[in-house]
Parts: sequence; structure tokens; C-alpha cells
Amino acid sequence: MTPAQESLLAEVAKSGVKSVRVVFVDQHGITRGKTIMASGLKSALKNGVSMTSTLLLKDTSHRTVFPVWDADAGFGTGVMTGASDFLMMPDASTYKILPWAPDTGWILSDILHTDGREIAFSTRAILQKALARLEQQGLRFVTGLEVEFHVLQVDTPSLTHADADWPQTPPETRLISHGYQYLTESRIDTMAPIMDQIRDNALALGLPIRTMESEFGPSQFEVTFEPCSGITSADNMILFRNMVKQTCARQGLHATFMCRPQFKNAMGSGWHLHQSLVDQAGNNLFMPAQGEKLSPMGEHWIAGLLKHAAASCLLSTPTINGYKRYQPFSLAPDRIQWGFDNRGAMLRVLARAGDPASRVENRIGEPAANPYLYLASQVLAGLDGIENHLSAPAPVENPYASDAPLLPASFIEALHEFESSRFYQQALGKEFVTYLSHIKHAEWQRFLSVVSDWEQREYFSAF
Repeated sequence: MTPAQESLLAEVAKSGVKSVRVVFVDQHGITRGKTIMASGLKSALKNGVSMTSTLLLKDTSHRTVFPVWDADAGFGTGVMTGASDFLMMPDASTYKILPWAPDTGWILSDILHTDGREIAFSTRAILQKALARLEQQGLRFVTGLEVEFHVLQVDTPSLTHADADWPQTPPETRLISHGYQYLTESRIDTMAPIMDQIRDNALALGLPIRTMESEFGPSQFEVTFEPCSGITSADNMILFRNMVKQTCARQGLHATFMCRPQFKNAMGSGWHLHQSLVDQAGNNLFMPAQGEKLSPMGEHWIAGLLKHAAASCLLSTPTINGYKRYQPFSLAPDRIQWGFDNRGAMLRVLARAGDPASRVENRIGEPAANPYLYLASQVLAGLDGIENHLSAPAPVENPYASDAPLLPASFIEALHEFESSRFYQQALGKEFVTYLSHIKHAEWQRFLSVVSDWEQREYFSAF
């Protein structure tokens, strides 16, 4: 046992916690796991907790989309076949007591094959490796989160026998607040009862939230976080999403990080990722010198993010729904460009000589993204810009009228960009690119097989 594990066991024994949720983050950014008794934590830390390998082979409907009953499911004979096991290895540094379930602990895990080999599809490990490449060059990645989501009142939970669909029948909901009075105190006060509970639980978990805001759309919230380095922001995002959804559910509310829910005038929710690099002494390497508009490091990083933006969309915007946010004149990006303090550009650059908070804000992401893959895409693309001394194009002033290349207009366009990207085949490995592309193609095929409301309205009576 490591000193950190010994300290954790002593903490759990002293706290009186009765059970611990041991979880890992799957390919979609969804936490899955088992609840063990507190007395079993020592064994879990030492030997791991077994999980079914099919959990790594599912699409967003939770359907297994690989032939696991064949001798080869696509990863080599006998690998992840027969619904075999893998191991969750809890990370002692992530342990929390859940404030809304005070007898329950929570701990995040890394995942391994049962023989101790690394699992190529571990998204947390992918980010850890990307960060290690930065650290080898004496660099640390600093990120601040800006996350939007919706909270709605549940009228009908859709839990009758007839609602046992796959995916589940969504609940019937209504707004808890009208929109279009951005940042007004009256809207904030309307949202305050649940906003206060989210705040209290976030603080109890040690999440570094900075602001809580009423966003532009109906029933839309925004929470921003203080900057953190390394993997911490990704771990925080996982815990935050779970906390918000579980806190709201216990109050008869439904929180969703879906980008654009289906109700009148819903505004798309984004996940803006503020990012910078610092050296070992903590100096911000994106801060320009006197007379500069960009630091050399900042320019290379921006150029890398722009170069690989289209291929990165599947990692920052991994759902079919998310591409309905890339609309002009909507405070969301629709093309691959950057600008100084311009919220219409994909990259909003906030950098001034003497400002230690100089940073790049990438406005491309959706809040449903897997945090490890989203952050890894930024590290890998930015690092490519640094290693190859890439130059950034001129900044834009009118982002919705520039001649910059458009972002992928649809999920399938983004998927084709990702799976054909030689950069990501090298940076992530062909095995992972093929794996994730296979899952996403399965989702796309299911989408194409369903007749949408739009098609019914457009054609049913007209023809």
C-alpha cells in the first residue's frame, strides 16, 4: 500500500462512511462502477474491482456495438470477448464524500486488463500521456472551465412499463426560468433555490467554482471554474456533471448537459475551455512581451489548434446534437479562426503584455464531451504547433463574414475528418481511432434509421 492509500483508509475509517462508489469514466465521459462496502476498500485499492469489458464497447444508447461473442471482437483473439472482465484501480487522490449522500464515498479509477496491461481505450490514460509529453518539455497545461447546462422541472418522469424503451423515454419537463434576460438579477433569484444547492455541494466537494450565472437561454445555467493544472480540470468536470445531475434529480428536477434540448427557443450550451501553458517556475508562456500581441509560444499553440480543429471536433463535440450549435450570430463558432477578445471566433484570445492571466479560450466544445478526450485534443494539437513552429493566420474582426474554413457542419462530417486524420492516427494510435470511429458510426446508423419530427412535418402531408 502506498502512503496515500494508507492515509485514505484511515480517513474512511474515521469518517464513518458505510459504502464507496468505485467508478471509471467510459469512452463517452459517462461514469460507471460498483458500490462496495467501506470494509472492502482496502482490497479494492490493492487488487482492483472487476468490471465487464462490454462497458467499453457501447455506444451512447448503451448498446454493445462490437461482436463480443466471436473469437475476435476486433482487438485480437480473446481480447474483450465473451463479456470478460477488466479492473478498476481506484486513484486515492480522487476520493470524496458525497454531500448529498453523506454515508457514501466516491473514488475515480484508472482501468487495466486483468493481467495488469494497459487498456488502449482508457481516455483518462490518453490525457495523462498527452500531459506527460508536455511535462517532458518543462511545460504545464493550465485550464479553466466555463460550462453551460439546463435545469428543468420534471412533470412526468416517464417510468411506466410502456416507457421502458432503449434508449429510455425522456421525462416530460417544463422550464424553471424564462430566458432572454441575460445576467439579470431577477433571473438569478428565480434560479437561486437549486443554484444554491449546486454551489454548496460543489464547495463541499472541493470543486473550485468561480461564478454561477443565469445564461441567455430559458432555464440555462453557466458555472465557471478557477484555473487548474494537469488532469485536475478533467476530473473536476466529471465530478461536477455527476453532482449537478444527482443534486437536481433529488429535488424533482432534470439537469441536462445535452447541447441543444428540444424545446422552444432552446439555446445551445457550450463548454468553453480556457487554456495556457506555464513553465516550471509558473510563468505564463502565453503572456506577450512588451510590444508583442502574441508570445511565440502562444502563436504556435493557436496555430496547432486551428490546424487540427476539424479533426478534433469529434473529441470536443462528440454528439449528433452538438453540431446544431455551430450557427452564425449565436455566440458560438461556425468556422476555424481566432480573434482578440471576440466571442464569435472559435479561439478567443485574451493576451496582453504584463497580464499573467493571458490565455486562449476555445469555444468549440459541448458540455457532453468526454473531458479527457477534449483536453487531450487541445494538448496534442497545441503541442504539434509548438514542435513544428507553426504560424497563426491573422486574427479576424468579423468572424461570421470571414473566408476562414467552416467547422464540420454535421456529426458525420466531423467523424470523417477524425478517422481520416493522419495526425490523430499517430497521436492517439490507429487502434483507438478505429475503435472510437466504429462506435460513432454505430450511433450515426441508428440516427439515420429513425424518422425525425422534421421529416414527418415536411413530407407526410405534402406528398
